[in-house]
Amino acid sequence: MEIRLIRQPVSWAEVRALAGTQFGEMVKAAVDVERGLLALGGELHSDEEALLIEDGSRQEDLWGINIYPDRPEADRVEFDSMINVRPAQNNRSRGVEDPALRRRVLAVVDRLVRT
Repeated sequence: MEIRLIRQPVSWAEVRALAGTQFGEMVKAAVDVERGLLALGGELHSDEEALLIEDGSRQEDLWGINIYPDRPEADRVEFDSMINVRPAQNNRSRGVEDPALRRRVLAVVDRLVRT
């Protein structure tokens, strides 16, 4: 599966097209909250995580999400990934437990994926 490293804004239509070639209604992504980057696509969040680390990201700054481009805005991003399980960072689930961190993830998505 194609993984795109997103540094400049892309449209929801592009995300929708990528989802259509992968999981249908959903595309997996990893977000670097420090560098403000997004790796989009891939079979596993760990694939996107590896691409971002290869590009210079730190693992502790990366969080996995699923994006559903056709859902209402409030439901487009789902925080559910094995790469998010990090007891050392006080995150013990597949979600992102810190509301402030969730807002940072959403801010990166909002900046890089636009209508």
